[in-house]
Amino acid sequence: MFSRPLAKMSLVLSLCLPLAAMGCGAGDKEVKHSTLKPGEMPMGGKWSGVYYSQVYGYLHLTEQGNAVTGAWRNTAGDKWGELAGEADGRILKYEWSEHTIGAIGAGADRSGKGVFLYSIPKENEPHVIKGEWGLGENECCGHWEAVKQMNMEPDPKSVRPDEIEGRVSGGGWDDEEGGGEGEGDSGGDEDSGDEGGDSDSDKGSDEKGSEPPSGEGPGYEPL
Repeated sequence: MFSRPLAKMSLVLSLCLPLAAMGCGAGDKEVKHSTLKPGEMPMGGKWSGVYYSQVYGYLHLTEQGNAVTGAWRNTAGDKWGELAGEADGRILKYEWSEHTIGAIGAGADRSGKGVFLYSIPKENEPHVIKGEWGLGENECCGHWEAVKQMNMEPDPKSVRPDEIEGRVSGGGWDDEEGGGEGEGDSGGDEDSGDEGGDSDSDKGSDEKGSEPPSGEGPGYEPL
């Protein structure tokens, strides 16, 4: 009477136990944490300031108590980001988000977590932050190192794209083509009023003048 249910239970257990032992459950991904160690802030150090990286550009940080916020624009100029976190001595743990300027859709934004470590290599040398960042809940394992600029005041709003930069790129072809036709028509009207037999040569000249300059035809997008 009970033999069939017991057989089914035995089969289920025989399949599940090896998977549990191997840690193969669906979506079971280990979160990666930073290995940077906490400690006291070096004498004379403070998080507020502007930091430069050859990859991530200028990072502007401001602090109020232990709360630190900031923003950056990468050196390529096509992305900007913002972060917010809490400082504990020489360690700053933060959450970040980055946006591709003028883009929309799933790939336009990304976010994650990260950790910065504040250091002063030698006395009278520029201060440095060395950090790790990761996507989603991960704190690593991307690297971010930047040098503090001693004569710059932080201005996080300065890295945000303006209204023109924030527009979605593309379009503009009809305007360019319309401009070319308008110039050709205007030239044709003026030539039609001329006396003499130079209309053919004028027409040919107008057609050349209506062509877009090199590199500005259909498909051209200004930087």
